[in-house]
Amino acid sequence: MIKKKNSKIRIFSGTRPTGFLHLGNYLGGLKGYLELQDKKDYDCIYSVVDLHGITSPYDPKTYQDQIREVVLEYLACGLDPKKCHLLVQSQVSEHMELAYYLSTIYPVSRLEQLPTYKEKKKEQPQYVNLGLFYYPVLMAADILLYKAQFVPVGKDQAPHLEVAREIARIFNRRFGQTFPEPQAYFMPSSYIPSLTGEGKMSKSKEGSYINLISSLDVIQKKLAKVPTDAGKGKKIPNKGGVDVLLKLIELFQGKEKRKNYENLYLGKGVQYKLLKEELAIAIYKELKPIQAKRNYYQKNPKLVDGILKQGKVYASKIAKQTIQEVKEKMGIV
Repeated sequence: MIKKKNSKIRIFSGTRPTGFLHLGNYLGGLKGYLELQDKKDYDCIYSVVDLHGITSPYDPKTYQDQIREVVLEYLACGLDPKKCHLLVQSQVSEHMELAYYLSTIYPVSRLEQLPTYKEKKKEQPQYVNLGLFYYPVLMAADILLYKAQFVPVGKDQAPHLEVAREIARIFNRRFGQTFPEPQAYFMPSSYIPSLTGEGKMSKSKEGSYINLISSLDVIQKKLAKVPTDAGKGKKIPNKGGVDVLLKLIELFQGKEKRKNYENLYLGKGVQYKLLKEELAIAIYKELKPIQAKRNYYQKNPKLVDGILKQGKVYASKIAKQTIQEVKEKMGIV
């Protein structure tokens, strides 16, 4: 990583407000954010991308609450406004303005080829809108508006970033060097498996996740439903519910604990009821201080409002400079 002279390396990442955050969000995203904010050479901007959220079905009466939940859980997990900047996307209007400018140089045919658009059409056939089609351009604008050099992603998300890189190249080629081509900053534990034993932990898959606000009782009930086998065999499973449990044990109880269970599996056998009970307690032990911190911020709305205002002011200053530069280079001013 090469740092620009007299400047910090800028990081940008956004989360859609689609409900309470879960373990996958925490382990695959937020833990990485915490590591990044502690690096003195990095300038981290984290956003709730509410404009992206409205491309899928949502309830306008509860949408502000959903946005607030993400902010509360960001703060509860340890994001520190003294070390990073938190904002709500729609509060910085330059996101949409830059997205329009960028849309005039990016081909429709390329957007039609993107697998994410095709997948979303299948997921929500009654809600296929222009915003959904336009989504990758707005995402590129989110990143390029701050001239972010790195975007925290999981390896499965890297292709989504390529649109922003393509748009940066096209703009630079046509109007002169303006944007850095954002690089993927791969998160250490980006893929957190679903409790169902199939695929990734996701809010869109009921029964696949544990929310950060879950009580011990809820966690126990969720883990109780994870599919298992006879508890012993000649080979450690590398897929399915048993594999999920072993991965969670490693994440919350350590590698040595996982090794102990693997030895039991290959030997006299594993008692899954005991395993699940111990794992539930370990998960809740890590979530309990997060929940306490979340309650603190929830009871202090003015403090949260102040943090968001501070983030908006910081982001707006950068955004206005970028928009002015873009308009000048495009001949709009």
